[in-house]
Amino acid sequence: MSERTATIASRVGLHARPASIFAAAVGELPIEVTIAMEGEPAEDAMDASSILSLMSLGAANGDVVVLRAEGDGADEALESLVKILETDLDAE
Repeated sequence: MSERTATIASRVGLHARPASIFAAAVGELPIEVTIAMEGEPAEDAMDASSILSLMSLGAANGDVVVLRAEGDGADEALESLVKILETDLDAE
């Protein structure tokens, strides 16, 4: 299981537009990715391709989340997803 942490950079946190962009990127991957707030048990992680799950996570600007994935290309996939989360998508 691969795991990466990311600090939410979007000014409004992981809501609406940033969640939509991130969920679309996850949905294009051939592997399942989960997301959770840092410090939460892995079994409480949510489906990272679900906009509803992302928004219910309640991740605000500066919060740290944990991404997990398993399978071929998981490390590379998580690295690309971390870059999305650590970009202020509200500024674009």
